[in-house]
Amino acid sequence: MKKDKLHIHWYPGHIAKAERKLKSQLSFVDAVIEVIDARLPYSSSYDNITRLLNDKPRLILFNKSDLAPKNELKPWVEKIENKTGCQVVLTDAKNSKDLQVIVKKITELAEPKIQSLIAKGLLRRPARIMVVGMPNVGKSSIINKLTRSSKTKTGAKAGVTRQEQWVRINPQLELLDTPGIIPMKQDNQEVARKLAFVNSVSENAYSSELVAEELLEFLKEKYFDVVKDYYKTDDITLSGIAKSRNWITTGAEPDIERTSVYVLRDFREGRIGKFILDDVSKD
Repeated sequence: MKKDKLHIHWYPGHIAKAERKLKSQLSFVDAVIEVIDARLPYSSSYDNITRLLNDKPRLILFNKSDLAPKNELKPWVEKIENKTGCQVVLTDAKNSKDLQVIVKKITELAEPKIQSLIAKGLLRRPARIMVVGMPNVGKSSIINKLTRSSKTKTGAKAGVTRQEQWVRINPQLELLDTPGIIPMKQDNQEVARKLAFVNSVSENAYSSELVAEELLEFLKEKYFDVVKDYYKTDDITLSGIAKSRNWITTGAEPDIERTSVYVLRDFREGRIGKFILDDVSKD
């Protein structure tokens, strides 16, 4: 029996709509925070983001860093900083210790724009920033983290679409409370599959069983022992895991559908272990 091959289906109309909306939002801000999934430092970033952001100053956050091995993150931080010229900060939704660092760095990045406005004779105003990133990299959790201590909404600005609401973080900084969705890549199926692994692709675009099976194949190459120890089996397949957990259908067959759901959940919630799916040695 020929094994089906996973293929992620893209919807160009949705991509174009997301890009138009993002560009509209960007016209209101002085700097951006780009959120990347720490498990996918390359695949969850956007190849042409400099063009997309119109050269806005940018701070990069490796979010969900608690789900990635610490020893593997350092070379990725160095690589991304060298490649982009942007500072990288490790963060996760559960930890607020880095909050002041993030606020300080993004405020500093926006300061040249504020100074240029002052030079034109305008009064100083708070810097305006927004959070951007691929779907499901944790943009909303970063916004919630930044606004946790300040829930004061300042409303629509003059010349700004009424739907866009701002939250005052401190006297020097305001945050657009709507996350900017960076359009998805559509020309690289390897990247697309990795995005599906971490749930950054709509589940309408793929088969969960195929994604789970390919995820296990992927993890076996680099993290075999970690997966083996978690599922207590050498047979790192959906069928093997189903048998080890005794997830059997009424027909005495492995319950592949149930196992797929659990494998994807276990991976995405960090239950199996900590992983980075991209290869730092590749360009």
